[in-house]
Amino acid sequence: MSRQPISVFSRLSKNDFSESIHFPLATRLWPRSAPQSHRPPLSKERHMKRFWFLPLSLVCFIFWTSPLTAQNRVTFRVPLPLSGSYAKFAEIERNAYRIAVEEINAAHGIQGKAIALEFQDSRGLPEVSKSIAEKLIDQYKQPLIFGEYSSNCSKAIGTVAEERKVPYLVVTGAADSITQPGHPFVFRMSPANAYYPSGLLSFIQEVVKPQTMVILYESSDFGTSGAEIVMKHAAKMEIKVLMKDKYEKGSSSFKPLLSRVKTEKPDVVYMVSYVNDAALLMKQIQDLRMDAKLFAGGAAGFAIPEFIQNTKEASEYVVTASLWSPQVAYPGAKEFAEKYKKRHGDYPSYHGAEAYSALYVIKDVLTRANSWTPEAIRDALKATDLMTAFGPIKFEDREDYTNQNFMDTLVMQVINGRHETIWPVNYASKTYVYPIPAWRDRK
Repeated sequence: MSRQPISVFSRLSKNDFSESIHFPLATRLWPRSAPQSHRPPLSKERHMKRFWFLPLSLVCFIFWTSPLTAQNRVTFRVPLPLSGSYAKFAEIERNAYRIAVEEINAAHGIQGKAIALEFQDSRGLPEVSKSIAEKLIDQYKQPLIFGEYSSNCSKAIGTVAEERKVPYLVVTGAADSITQPGHPFVFRMSPANAYYPSGLLSFIQEVVKPQTMVILYESSDFGTSGAEIVMKHAAKMEIKVLMKDKYEKGSSSFKPLLSRVKTEKPDVVYMVSYVNDAALLMKQIQDLRMDAKLFAGGAAGFAIPEFIQNTKEASEYVVTASLWSPQVAYPGAKEFAEKYKKRHGDYPSYHGAEAYSALYVIKDVLTRANSWTPEAIRDALKATDLMTAFGPIKFEDREDYTNQNFMDTLVMQVINGRHETIWPVNYASKTYVYPIPAWRDRK
């Protein structure tokens, strides 16, 4: 009769989940103070070896005084699309994770353990994300997973997490289904897609007051669900949707699609796109001199600095939904934003704030957890109530969601070549520009 393997998780405690670390040990075997005549002659072989050993007392001294011994170091492996079409978002998140790691380690880590991160490239492919998650759980025995970018990849990891009963903290994936009922081991910091445009829709209803709208979106989970949400809200707001068209990500030209939009003369053009498509859409809208009362993006590609860099003057006055901005008054938000800018040349998007804050959530959770087993970590995640640089984090079961964080969403507008927070008014860094000028009236 074969024996069933005993799960490492069942024995894992706060003192067990660690990675080994090697010390570069080099010292003399004989005290410098000893007279040369008292030192035994060294053969060539002994001369070569003498730098590779330490006296036992010195080894013990380093072991007990170093903050980075094997017993107080923890390594997390983090899936991210470091290559492929989502690489720019992964770069922002990786930069932010590294800042958080430095800060947490400088403050004595988590329960005295220093953090190390190893990033695993998923290439933005769900099947690769799934494989990484399986490896983290089965091979590395990691009792908590966090990371990834897109909804498709986050869902793939969530499936593995549920099967293996290991908690997964979703950092940026937004599709509503990720935290809908039936996923007790999946927790999400980011608002669900249904809530992304809430601030923007409020701005449209109270300020723009349009009669008509066109919705353009990429054919992904994020794009499709984002478009459906805005379609439903438009009906409630009595805005007539003239067109609702999807496109394939990475298209070389949108002019045939935009020419059709131009003939409809909508008040609002609402787009759900990642950065390359977002930039190309606005540049070709400018080329076609297609006017509207408002050009609006559903976060993602419209909310990162590269949108402005890639689009130049065509980005001016575009508004976008956003989950965060460098101007918000959350504790630590400004300091994080300035530190990021100093290192990387520009302010981070909300994706960076989410990644940065995710590590602080994990620190809080592992500090409170009774042990570092998946079950204990899940219980601690469920009890989270924390203010971060990204905003308040509390995982709730309501409105058809399980373990979902709810928070206010913002509106940013490109003003003088920079993203400014314009809505809600109490978060605003600048007054919004509306109505926006026609293309022929712009300098």
